[in-house]
Amino acid sequence: MRRPFTHLGLGIGLRIAMSSQGEKGHVSLSELPQPAQSPRRPFSRLAPLKWILTLVFASAVCYTFQPATGGIQALWDERDGHVETAALCPQATALSPETNTGLFKTLAETYKTDSFLYRAVELLGGAVRIPTQSYDDLGPIGEDPRWETFGPFHDYLLKAYPQIHATLKLTKVNTYGLVYVWKGTEESLKPLLLTAHQDVVPVNPDTYDSWTHPPFSGYFDGKYVWGRGSRDDKSGLIGIMTAVELLLEKNFQPARTLVLAFGFDEEVSGRRGASALGDYLLSTYGENAFAMLVDEGGSISEQYGGTFALPSVAEKGYIDVRVEMAAPGGHSSVPPVHTTIGMLAELLVHYENNPIEAKLSRGTPTYWHAECLAAHAPELPSSIRSSMKKASSSDKALKAAQDELFKDPTFKALVGTTQAIDIIGGGVKSNALPENAMAVINHRIATDSSVGAVQEHVIAAFKDLAAKFNLSFTAFGTSITGDAPAYGSLALSDAWGTALEPAPVTPTGANAAPFQLLSGTIKSTFNAHRDLTEDGIAVIPSLVSGNTDTRYYWTLTPHIFRYTHYNAGNGSGLSGVHTINEACDAQNFIEMIRFFTTLILNVDESTAL
Repeated sequence: MRRPFTHLGLGIGLRIAMSSQGEKGHVSLSELPQPAQSPRRPFSRLAPLKWILTLVFASAVCYTFQPATGGIQALWDERDGHVETAALCPQATALSPETNTGLFKTLAETYKTDSFLYRAVELLGGAVRIPTQSYDDLGPIGEDPRWETFGPFHDYLLKAYPQIHATLKLTKVNTYGLVYVWKGTEESLKPLLLTAHQDVVPVNPDTYDSWTHPPFSGYFDGKYVWGRGSRDDKSGLIGIMTAVELLLEKNFQPARTLVLAFGFDEEVSGRRGASALGDYLLSTYGENAFAMLVDEGGSISEQYGGTFALPSVAEKGYIDVRVEMAAPGGHSSVPPVHTTIGMLAELLVHYENNPIEAKLSRGTPTYWHAECLAAHAPELPSSIRSSMKKASSSDKALKAAQDELFKDPTFKALVGTTQAIDIIGGGVKSNALPENAMAVINHRIATDSSVGAVQEHVIAAFKDLAAKFNLSFTAFGTSITGDAPAYGSLALSDAWGTALEPAPVTPTGANAAPFQLLSGTIKSTFNAHRDLTEDGIAVIPSLVSGNTDTRYYWTLTPHIFRYTHYNAGNGSGLSGVHTINEACDAQNFIEMIRFFTTLILNVDESTAL
C-alpha cells in the first residue's frame, strides 16, 4: 500500500541517500554526493534546491516501493535483491479471532497447562490402543470380521467426547464412516469441512520386538505418544475432536456450520469409506457447497535455514500399469533365445532407462514452491535464488533453476511423473519354459500431466520391443499391432482399475480467500505457540507424496488443503509413519489442537469465504 508523503519519509529518504555508498546505514560525509564545484564560477544558488529535490525523490521512492512491514530495512534489502524475491511469494499476515478474542485467550492459557497436556495425550493414547488396521484384502463389510474393530473405536469416541455426541448430529455412512454436523446459526454461510481417517496401516507382527514401546500401547513417555496411528492419522482425528469438545465446553455457538467427516479405509484407497462419505456429502449439500476443506497432509519443516508450513494444494495422479507377456511353453532343455521372463526383463530395463522427463513448469504447485524457497529460504543457494527471480520470463533461467533443484531427488520426484516396478511374477518350474510373465509398474502422475499421457508413454516405450520379439501388442483395450500372426503377446492394462487423474489445483494467491485464511491461521498458531512477537514461519504451496481421501471430495469445494500442523523440524514429516516406532510429539499434538481451534474460529468469523 502506498503511504502519503510525510516529514518522516523525508528523513528516511536522507538515510537512504546516506546508505547508498557504504555499509548499511554507515557512511562518512565525504562519501555523500557533493554539489558540482568549478573554480571559474561561484557555488550555484540552485544547489540547495537540488538537494531538496534529491531527498524528496528518495523519500518518494521509499514510500512507493516499501512493503507494509518493510521500513528502512526493506529498501536496503531491495538493493540486495530480497524485496524483489519476496514479491515471488507474498505472505499473509497472522490471523487471530477478533469477535471471540476472550474465548481464544482463555483456550490459549488452557493449552499451556500440564493438566491439559495429560488430558490430550490420554485422548490420543486411548485412540491408538484400538488397532483399527485396514488390509488390502478386506472383504465386504458385514462379512469380513476384521472390519468390526471400528465398532469399539466408535464406542471410545462416544465416551471420550460427551459434549460432541450430545450436541452434534452424527450420521454413520456405510456402517463405519462418521459425519458429525455442528449446525451454525447462519444458514447462508458455506460450511467448513474437516476430514481425517480412522484406520491405520497394519503392523507386521514380526516387527513387534523392534518397537521401543508396543505398537498399540499408546504409551506416553513424557515427550512422545507411541503407537501405530499416533501420527497417521489419529492425531488429526483426535486433534479435531478435541478442539471441538473444548469449544463446546466453553459454550461456543458457531455462526457457520462445521462438518466433520472421518473415513475408515484411507490406507487402502478409501473405496468403501471416503468414497461413500463423498457421495453422502454431495447428495446432502450439493456441489461446491463448502467454504473450504482441510484434510491430513503437509507439515511444518525446516529447509535451507527457514521454517515453512507446507499445505498441499494438489495431488499427483496415479496409475498401476500391468504388463503381461505370453509365449509358447515347452521343456527348458530346448529353449528359445528369449523366454517370456527374458523378454519382460528387457522391456522393463528399457522402461527404467527411458523415464518420463521431469520438468519444472510455470503455474504448477512445485514451481510456486520453488518461488517461495527463493523468497524466504535464507540459505538457499544464491544461484537458485537468482534463477528463480528471472524464471517467470526466461526459459534459460527456469532450466538453470530446475537443474539445481533437481539435485534434490525428493523435489525432482514431486515435480515429475515417477515410475516404480513394484511387482513381478512368472514361471512355475525350473525345467518348464514360462508361458506367462507379468509385472506391475506404479506411476505417480505430475500435476501438469494426465493418465492418458502416461498411457501414451508406456505404449511408445514398448512398441518397438514388441515388434522386435514378434509380439502382438494390446494396450488398454486397443490393439496396437493389429491381427498379424505373432510369436507371443504383450498386453498393457490398468492393473486394478483405479487410475486417478491429478487433483484439481487449489487456488492460491492474494485473491484466494481460503488460502489466505489458512495461511494466516498457520502463522497465528505457530507464533502464539512459541510466544513470538514477529512472524516465525512462511507458508508455501506444496504437494504431499501420496494420495489422501480428498480424491473423493473434489466436487464439494475447489478449496481443498491437505495439511497437518505437525512440526517435523528438519525431518521429512514422515519419520516412523507406516513403519516401526511411529510416535507423536506431545507438544506438537497440543499445537495441532491449537491450530484446529484457531481455524474453526477464524473461519467462523470470516466474511470473505
